[in-house]
Amino acid sequence: MDSIVVGLKSAFTAFFGFKAYVILPVFMLVLALAARMRPKEALLASIKIGAGFSGVFIVFSFFVTQIRPAIEAVIALRGLDYPVADVGWPPLAAITWSSPLTPLLIPLVLVLNLVMIAARSTKTLYIDLWNYWHFALIGVLVRNATGSLGLGLAAGLLLALYTIKTAEWSAPYVRRETGLEGLAVSPVSVAGLLPYAVALNRAFDAIPGLRRLSWDPSRTGAKGSGPRLLQEPMVIGILVGTGLSLLAGYDLKGTLETSVNIAAVMFLLPKCGALIGEGMGAVSLAFKLLVEKRFRSLRGLSIAVDTGILMTNPSVMATGLILIPVSLLVAFLLPGNRVLPLGDLPNLISIMSLCTLVMGGNVLRSVLAGIPVIASFLLIASDMAPLYTEQAAATGMNLDLGGRELTAFTDGGNQLRYWLYGLFQGRAAAWAAVPLVLGLLWYAGRESRKLEGLRARD
Repeated sequence: MDSIVVGLKSAFTAFFGFKAYVILPVFMLVLALAARMRPKEALLASIKIGAGFSGVFIVFSFFVTQIRPAIEAVIALRGLDYPVADVGWPPLAAITWSSPLTPLLIPLVLVLNLVMIAARSTKTLYIDLWNYWHFALIGVLVRNATGSLGLGLAAGLLLALYTIKTAEWSAPYVRRETGLEGLAVSPVSVAGLLPYAVALNRAFDAIPGLRRLSWDPSRTGAKGSGPRLLQEPMVIGILVGTGLSLLAGYDLKGTLETSVNIAAVMFLLPKCGALIGEGMGAVSLAFKLLVEKRFRSLRGLSIAVDTGILMTNPSVMATGLILIPVSLLVAFLLPGNRVLPLGDLPNLISIMSLCTLVMGGNVLRSVLAGIPVIASFLLIASDMAPLYTEQAAATGMNLDLGGRELTAFTDGGNQLRYWLYGLFQGRAAAWAAVPLVLGLLWYAGRESRKLEGLRARD
């Protein structure tokens, strides 16, 4: 048994050693050929997907190089000191892949998805293999805390079950706001927020003054959509870059350069997203047609993929970019916070993308919805920092952080993972939240089916 686990671990480590923009196109090429696309069309669609995702990675890396010096300048200028460093997701991935649980859990998640499809309990194929490690991370944390491999596997599978269902319910919103057919949103940090977004959007509808306020850059010329100039993501990039530069004390040259570079990010990301959408759309349509032809009960099948397909939506881009300086302000003011977001900061564009779609592209609502999300990220990431630091050190990572602890702003502060971690340790607060979570899930599922029903009648 040990040799099998070691073999699986080596195989998965080698496989996931490739970047996401290599793994996903290969998998999509196989899926496209299985869906009987012409080889030329299948290859072209896969190359578009790979090139688009590679572009997203390149642009995000460039984005970090622009905002990191500005944030560090803000810290130095104001004499701030935070004992926890936001270093992004790599240490969490190292914790995940160092455990023997991971090579067992990843195939089990794939089997779970296939069983759910066969049992007609979902109509979503979760093919985003790169993000499977997020399910394994909670399993590793629970196993290390409880000493039980079984509890660790159960925690990972429970998170996967939750994510597959919320990904399924995201498909009608993706179709409504982007026009992309048969695609759903996969990452747990994104799809996991769907019940929260659906419930909060309903609450906004009940507030007399707020329900009439709207700014939607994705609907040019629409009533209440806001000033036309602010419908351009590049203009928003200029404004956010200028504000961040002024906070950092930059001179005119530094301010202009940073502002233009962030505007370029806002221009390039949608272009990369369009490539991903073209490739994904072609493959998903071919696969849907094949499956629905053979299995009538699976009509409406969707494929869960990463959020790159949503980067073409101006409201998504505007919400994420505005929330970046907002998150810094929240970090400065929030009692109990011990970390300043940096390494994971650009992920806010992705994380709030589905919430923005749920709220009909209304940036004002989406930004308001993002503030509690940011606050919870900060508090959870701060609370989990000692655990992440200890377990990352145990993997042999070189933690040259000047005596500070490490965490990850978004991945390390994930609300669902934190809740499950408490649940499997028997914490009363986590168990008390179970009825709330189930109620939100029920409501989100009902609203998604209602939206799907409206489309069917049209």
